[in-house]
Amino acid sequence: MSDVSDPQYWSSLYQTNEAGWDKGRCAPPIARMLRERVLPVGAEVAVIGCGPGHEAFEAARLGFQVTAIDFAPEAITAVQGRAVEQGLILEAVQADVFDLAKRWPERFDAIIEHTCLCALDPARREEYMQATSGALKPHGKLLGLFYAHDRPAGPPFSIHEPEVRQLLAPYFQTERIVIAADSFENRAGHELEFIAVRR
Repeated sequence: MSDVSDPQYWSSLYQTNEAGWDKGRCAPPIARMLRERVLPVGAEVAVIGCGPGHEAFEAARLGFQVTAIDFAPEAITAVQGRAVEQGLILEAVQADVFDLAKRWPERFDAIIEHTCLCALDPARREEYMQATSGALKPHGKLLGLFYAHDRPAGPPFSIHEPEVRQLLAPYFQTERIVIAADSFENRAGHELEFIAVRR
């Protein structure tokens, strides 16, 4: 398995223009959820594994206070530049997702994730739940997309609904988990759209 826990792994993908996950805009299910007002306007939101920043930009355009977080410095530099170009106000920070609770204890009203969990070493999924729940205010929401693609390798590493529910249960109350109906065409049927509330 590639060393996905090393920021240099992700940096190298940006440096060689191999960020194949970039579709040039916010994932449609996340854009829809934000427009459904599953979060109050003005909520303080972290977008983790923000990559090129499309979900962070969408949230900022809709009036949320956004902190965009990524492991790779190249991603953060790109987000900062694009935010200025688009006239958007947000904070972009290079950080390890596993340090969320230490760096921002009970800080956020919500955390948005677009296949961040599925980019991580599967052995660290419990650690991810601890980190995200610890960075949320009580009753804060974790929402976004997990990738259930059935391929044997990764990243992204596949995860299915039973495991998602099991991982969430000690930390979150599941509010929604369904196959997204409006994914990008090549991801249709493989994205788990979810909303979970911190216990």
